[in-house]
Amino acid sequence: MKSDSVHAIEIICENKIGVLRDIASIIAEHGGNVLYVQQFIIDRGEKGGRASLYMEIDCRDIERIKRDIEKLDTVLEVHLHLTFQNIFGRRVIVIGGGAQVAQVAMGAINEADRHNLRGERISVDTIPLVGEESIARAVDAVSRLPRADILVLAGALMGGKITEEVKKLRREGIPVIALNMVGSVPDVADLVVSDPVQAGTLAVMHISSEARFNIDKVRGRKI
Repeated sequence: MKSDSVHAIEIICENKIGVLRDIASIIAEHGGNVLYVQQFIIDRGEKGGRASLYMEIDCRDIERIKRDIEKLDTVLEVHLHLTFQNIFGRRVIVIGGGAQVAQVAMGAINEADRHNLRGERISVDTIPLVGEESIARAVDAVSRLPRADILVLAGALMGGKITEEVKKLRREGIPVIALNMVGSVPDVADLVVSDPVQAGTLAVMHISSEARFNIDKVRGRKI
């Protein structure tokens, strides 16, 4: 798939049964493949209100698709945009304790800034959490986040359910960097790093298209 064949389209439409079906049918008729979709209600009126539908589509002629969607009686507005990949790029996800997350984020943001100034797009998303159950649920959700390419677990103690979710995440192809902490998570992570700032830096370097660091070459090490 070529990145220049992927387009983003935003549709403001009536919140009615069958609208999504009609839009998807038009896309299919033109040979388009929906890669990503999100929908939410803008307002709720007596007749259902309005909804915002955002799609990223792999297609040859997005303008033709746009014109045909605009012809639907249930569609109010249609706009074309750059894709999230072009705007926000690949994502580093950082989960864990507040102080450690802040240090990892500092390293990741500083390194991402260096790459983004050269034309790359790398974003850093963080959430400070406490408790095994909360962190385990967050790790489980990483695989469902669009454009998430690597996870950094930042904390002093992680194991149990978190460890099991890390194993699942790695099987799904998302590498995990862990700080050197107590618990079983470091035993199943791809890389264990003692310095949180360095952990964030290495996470960005791994997903960058320009950097030469590859986590596959140091998998299982503690540094």
